[in-house]
This record gives sequence, structure tokens and C-alpha cells, in this order.
Amino acid sequence: MIQVSLPEPVHSTIKGDPGALLVAAQDCNGSFENIPVKRKKGPAPRLTEPELCRVCGDRASGYHYNVLSCEGCKGFFRRSITKNAVYKCKYGGKCEMDMYMRRKCQECRLRKCREVGMLEECLLSEDQIKAKRLRRQSTDPASPAAAATPTLPAKMSPEQTEIVEQLLKAQREVLHPSKEDVEKVTPWPNDSDQSKEAAEARFSHFTDLTILGVQAIVEFSKRIPGFLRLTREDQIVLLKSSAIEILVLDVARRYDEKMDMLYFWNGLPYSRHNFKHAGLTELVNPMYDFSKRIRNVHIDDTAYAILASIIVLSPDRADVSDHHTVEKMQEVFLETLQAYIKTTMPSDRLLLPRILMKLTDLRAINNTHCEQLLALKVENHKIPPLLSEIWDVPQ
Repeated sequence: MIQVSLPEPVHSTIKGDPGALLVAAQDCNGSFENIPVKRKKGPAPRLTEPELCRVCGDRASGYHYNVLSCEGCKGFFRRSITKNAVYKCKYGGKCEMDMYMRRKCQECRLRKCREVGMLEECLLSEDQIKAKRLRRQSTDPASPAAAATPTLPAKMSPEQTEIVEQLLKAQREVLHPSKEDVEKVTPWPNDSDQSKEAAEARFSHFTDLTILGVQAIVEFSKRIPGFLRLTREDQIVLLKSSAIEILVLDVARRYDEKMDMLYFWNGLPYSRHNFKHAGLTELVNPMYDFSKRIRNVHIDDTAYAILASIIVLSPDRADVSDHHTVEKMQEVFLETLQAYIKTTMPSDRLLLPRILMKLTDLRAINNTHCEQLLALKVENHKIPPLLSEIWDVPQ
């Protein structure tokens, strides 16, 4: 059973401004100023009541590997992943994790780390850690910026390095919804509740999460080098056509193959059953099948940020007017991705083709998404105005 206790739906915060995304995109500078600015990620804020580790309940020291956690669980997760550790629970694999049991059962502790959203992709390699330490020694050791920026491969060109640094900064600051925004998502009702109201609440829960994702993608796209130099019309077309593909790619990276569940940015797992009970039947199998396939492709945070930019800057989208400019921009990011992969994983010569082939899969899911929207309209589901406008769903 999925429970999220929240005060008010996300779409209520944009009530009265159904065209928030596109109206903002049409200002004279193409700056999307009306979209809420996402808060920067980083250490947990100091509050009167200390925030607690999502894994064991101990005092949290900050966001580690995508999750608010303590130093103990941070180190445990890092050691478990880097050593490819395999644990065995002595108590049936159903331990309730707390500060006591975290020392007693490593298997259940690692499973809880993954359940709350810790990502293997956030771990740095040994070479990156060593380079990061050297960089700290050569600069201010207390600098939070130096601590947060992963070391980039030395063989990339200065221009490519600058592009990646900008994308990673944007990814950290705006690509994922803030904790405060997630707390406004419509609560998930009890799974035993099969009433019409519960079905509508489940649908609203997913649409609220989608709105947060779309807003984050808009903010990220604004920071893609060169994006704001495109015409307002092309900015709108590219955002409307790419949003669902980036959303699916982002969620797919947090797929738990053992449990067959997808984790969203609220840290909660969702089964195929959850999607179907929310009325999202068309998208279920394509999303989960794609998530399974992408597990075989290594897409870390850097590759993901570059790939998201490539998806946004697709010159073959319908209604793009300046194909030549968009194509030239996309080529820059394709070359950057190629250079990054060659320097970080030189032995895997087929990795780049495998990654780019996933773009075809995402296009197919985009088409399925259009079919899902039509089905929802026929079934009289109330699609929030912002999503209706970005995906051209008639009201």
C-alpha cells in the first residue's frame, strides 16, 4: 500500500493559470519566467526538529545518493555497491529497518536503501573520487561547490567539459522536484478502497507527479546551452514533444527489477497494478518493458543529463521551423556524449549505439502516450489544464 500524506494537490497551485507553461514560454526573452524556480539541492536545511534518515530513522546529515540519509547508511550503501556485496537475511527478508536492525540485517538494509530511492548511478568511480580529493586539496576544502561537482574526464575538450558542467549543475538544482513540492501531491488512497473517489485520487496522484516532472524539465531545458536562443515557437514545440520521453527515461533509471516496480521522485515504488488502478492501462507494459531493457545500459548522471538534452533538441519533431539550427545544436551534444563515453568506458565500443537506440524506444512510448491521452479523454478523466495544454488535449 502506498501512502503519501499531503495538504493540497499540486494542480491547485497553478489553478487559474492553465497555460502557465506555454504562456511563460512566450515572453519576449523566451525565459519561461512564470514557471516556479526549483530550489537547489544540497545538505539538509537546519530545522528546529532534525530531519531523519529515510532508511533507518537516525539523524540525517544531508542528501546522499538521491536520498535524505545518515552517514552510516550513506557509507553502507557505497560499500555495498562498490564491492558488489551479496547479503542474506536470517529472518525471512522482512525486517523492519531501524537504528537497531540496521546492524543486524544487511540484506534488508540494502533493500530499504533502494526502496527509498538511493541510486547506484550517483556513486563516483575510484578514479573520480581520487581526482575529486586532489581538486579539494588544490582549492578551498570547505567549498560546497567543489564537493558537489564530479570530476570530468581529462580527454574531453574544454568546450565539452564546460557543457557537461553546466548540465550537471542544472541537473542538481532543477531537474528533480523539491521536497516541498512533492509533499503537495494528492495522497494515494488505500489499495482496498475501490470507490470512484479512490480511483480519481489515484489518477490525480500520478498527474500531480507528472506536473512536477514537466515543470522540472522546463527549468532544465532553459539551462541547456543555446536553447533560449531558439525562437519562442521552436522552444515550445521541443518542450511539448520531448517532456514525456524525458520523464519516462528518468523514472526508468530507478526501476527495481527484483520487485518489478518503478520509483518516482517522491521515493515511493509503484507496481503495474498501481498504474492500472489509476486508469493508465495503455502505458503500463511499454514503460516497464523499457525500464527492464535500459537496466542493461549504463547511464550515469552525466550521460543522462547529456541524453536529456539530445532528446529536447530533436530536429525531426513536427512543427519545428528551424531544423538546421536545432540539428547543429543536437550534434554538439551527440559529440559530447560520444567523447564522455570514450573517456569513461573506452572498452565498451557498442555502448553509444545501445544508448541511442533507446531514443527509438522512447519515441514509441511517446506514441503510446498519445493513445493513452485519447483513452483518458474518452473515459472522461479530468486531465489538469497544464498537461492538457502541453499535450494538446482538447478540454
